[in-house]
Amino acid sequence: MLGDLPVLDVDPLIDDPETRIVVCCGAGGVGKTTTAAALGVRAAERGRKVVVLTIDPARRLAQSMGLTELDNTPRRVDGVGEAAGGELHAMMLDMKRTFDEIVESHAAPDKARAILENPFYQSLSAGFAGTQEYMAMEKLGQLRADDEWDLIVVDTPPSRSALDFLDAPKRLGSFLDGRFIRLLTAPAKVGGRAGLKFVNLGVSGLSIFTGLLNKLLGTGLLRDMQTFVAAMDTMFGGFRTRADATYRLLQAPGTAFLVVASPERDALREAAYFVERLAADRMPLAGLVLNRMHGSEAAHLSAERALAAAENLEDEGIVDHHTGKGGEGRNTSRSASDDGSPADDPPEELREDSGNGSPAAPTTTEWLAAGMLRLHAERMHVLARERRTRDRFASLHPEVPVAEVAALPGDVHDLDGLRAIGERLATQPTREHG
Repeated sequence: MLGDLPVLDVDPLIDDPETRIVVCCGAGGVGKTTTAAALGVRAAERGRKVVVLTIDPARRLAQSMGLTELDNTPRRVDGVGEAAGGELHAMMLDMKRTFDEIVESHAAPDKARAILENPFYQSLSAGFAGTQEYMAMEKLGQLRADDEWDLIVVDTPPSRSALDFLDAPKRLGSFLDGRFIRLLTAPAKVGGRAGLKFVNLGVSGLSIFTGLLNKLLGTGLLRDMQTFVAAMDTMFGGFRTRADATYRLLQAPGTAFLVVASPERDALREAAYFVERLAADRMPLAGLVLNRMHGSEAAHLSAERALAAAENLEDEGIVDHHTGKGGEGRNTSRSASDDGSPADDPPEELREDSGNGSPAAPTTTEWLAAGMLRLHAERMHVLARERRTRDRFASLHPEVPVAEVAALPGDVHDLDGLRAIGERLATQPTREHG
């Protein structure tokens, strides 16, 4: 426990059969993909049938799992989970293919073909703002509806703001329900003289607006939009309905959100915003995963003491001898190498003139020890800063359980690395205030 802070216990979360969806979210560059993959590996090796859905364009997940590629279909990861009766599958969202699948499954073949070939649809499905987030939720809804998986782990899209993940599906769903598009392409008809005047004013204003659009985007834009709207007319309501259904799925008790952050001020500020937003939207938060925390096996040696010892070694070459600081009895002898030169002298530029009664220059051993002490002092300063940042978050959100993941010496690039992250997630150290 950190003071009165609860510790996030990962294993009971992923072992619970009632937990069907785990969503890893947070700012970009904090390790969401690695965390999602590590959770998937650990859950599979504890006996669950897991699929990890990533939206990471860097494709690191495929490489770390030993797969040549990931696509819109779950692929089995060999060598994970078999001994415990579990399975691990992984997939990467193809937002255009997911959009195409929706069209193909909800429209007649001729109408589906007209939609898929429409230039406006092709632009919309390939890169319209919010499409990636919306399609991630569509795919999540499909996976959950199949009821094939014990656990679905979602790596949320990288975005400028973590809140985009929650907002974009509703925004795109509102756009695709047809109200805005129909206003552009077919103003509502109303009866009577007033209605005719309203339509004339609407068409007049619309023609100015569409004329500007045609100049900016090309003369075929409205024609493509009109064709698109005509073909999609029966499907518009379904997008909004599915977006709402998936939003409710995220609020369900079987879903658990993990906010992922690094121990940096900006990342934890973003995490705090997300925690508050999840609470406001009544979405179940399991806890915070704090990645890349630094530690030290010599934390009992403070930065101040380490720097003082380093300065002593560098200034006077003093080491821990029985005679203390006095020159009397100090061991200044140096074993010679085969060529007669001192074996442990520091580099030439670091040697000091020891004549005229001045202190002898530090040996190479002492010089290296001083360098190590300074490195340790820097590490202790990093630890203190990370703990202060962590404690600041904890003071604002004392109810949020936290799991700290110690930084690895290198990048995670294989299953063993993911297993190591999973082990660190599940094994929490004793924590101290910064």
